[in-house]
Amino acid sequence: MMVLHELDAPIEDVCFITDGVASVVNEPESGDVVEVVTIGMEGMTGFPVLLGASSMPSRTYMQVPGAGVRIRAAALMKTLPETPVLQSLLMRYVMAVMNHMSQSISCNRLHEVQERCARWLLHTHDRVAADTFMLTQDFLSQMLGVHRPSASVAASTLQRAGLIQYTRGKIQVLNREGLEAASCSCYRVIADQYQSLLGD
Repeated sequence: MMVLHELDAPIEDVCFITDGVASVVNEPESGDVVEVVTIGMEGMTGFPVLLGASSMPSRTYMQVPGAGVRIRAAALMKTLPETPVLQSLLMRYVMAVMNHMSQSISCNRLHEVQERCARWLLHTHDRVAADTFMLTQDFLSQMLGVHRPSASVAASTLQRAGLIQYTRGKIQVLNREGLEAASCSCYRVIADQYQSLLGD
């Protein structure tokens, strides 16, 4: 697992993801891992620097292996005043991330694990832009904030419905439309907010 930003460490670089998915997680004193937000080709890691922060109380690592373009945070911040279009786009991205986090908090409180699992898989499917990606049950349970048996039951239910195939740490989306139907409404709310703020 490649760590991009350590907990409370200075954000010296940012990474624009071109392939794969990064995950921003909190790690409370209990030792559990709680996902804050995922980042794919729509955005960048280290986004708190855009708001004047030099670190964040979270860890960022690649959850689905891929690639990206790394740039020094100081160089980016120096460039932004001279590139107002880029600056505006990145600030809209920060707003989209904030909307995503806010909706996820509500979702985790109000919706069943199976619906949340479908939503999470849809977001990952969007960011990977491929029908197949690597994902262990342990990692899925961490991202959903549940114990492994609960995540396993949710994924098995989606598999029995013919929506995904899940074997040996690899997920294949078989029925995208069906997966959207199995998800709570939060998927569409979050996806529409990204579309509204960032376009294609």
